[in-house]
Amino acid sequence: MKTEKLVSAFEAVLYAGGEPISIDRLSQVFEISPERVISGMTALAEKMQKNNSGLELLRLENTYQLATKTEYADYIKKAFDMRRRTPLSSAALEVLAVVAYNQPVTKSFIEQVRGVDCSGVVSTLIEKGLIEERGRLDLPGKPLLYGTTKNFLRCFSLSDLTELPPLPKSDPETNDVGEQLEITDRSEENVN
Repeated sequence: MKTEKLVSAFEAVLYAGGEPISIDRLSQVFEISPERVISGMTALAEKMQKNNSGLELLRLENTYQLATKTEYADYIKKAFDMRRRTPLSSAALEVLAVVAYNQPVTKSFIEQVRGVDCSGVVSTLIEKGLIEERGRLDLPGKPLLYGTTKNFLRCFSLSDLTELPPLPKSDPETNDVGEQLEITDRSEENVN
């Protein structure tokens, strides 16, 4: 299949799927190498940018997905009468950070780090599709393990977890948590 036709076929499959599709799956479907999938997706992204498309191609770890550009979000919400989603609470963001940087983790680990019960917050993050169960730990009681989802990557505009900002270095002499939180808050401002 010629590259131009392959790029159009990729676009059609991603559009019809609506969900992220893995490089391996696309390689199987089109009977081509994973490297050819990646080069075809690069060509698709360039085509969309060149044509000033309202869509963009997202790479989420080893998957690709079509999504609308964020600059058109207000129009999409109006067109589909979508209600504004409530933002995450500071507790939810804290739990999400603990999971993202330490995954897979148990609820008891999250609670140990935060010092408070996190059952409700964990449930909310699962409902929002930002974290998911990743199995069970081989310990008495078989506690659940949690990790982030592809939706987490999409919501925070990350291709993979290596793009997370680095954690602040702790100063063992002062061990000043307040100072560390200020550093974290400033680094979040730089990301947005």
